[in-house]
Amino acid sequence: MPQTFALALDLKDDAALIADYERYHRQIPEAIRASLTESGILRMEIYRWQNRLFMVMVTTDSFSFENKVRLDSDNPDVQAWEELMWRFQQPLPGTKPGEKWQLMSRIFELNA
Repeated sequence: MPQTFALALDLKDDAALIADYERYHRQIPEAIRASLTESGILRMEIYRWQNRLFMVMVTTDSFSFENKVRLDSDNPDVQAWEELMWRFQQPLPGTKPGEKWQLMSRIFELNA
């Protein structure tokens, strides 16, 4: 059974940087797309409100963040992409230095 995760992150509050970030995400590099699917991500969507991002990931039942971190750390294309994206991103308040996307807790589900 697929798993669903929700994550949050902020962009730097700069209209030009936000526009560039969205431009990069209109057509991500094939190597990045391949790394996402290789890690077990079936579907990914990112939404934005002002400078706040909200990501929904639907993954295989065997997906794990630990495995994704391991795969990403061995992939120079992903490392270059993450370094580029960090130019636009900033951590959420209360996160540890260097932390990016923060896993959110589900507090409501209509069809539960």
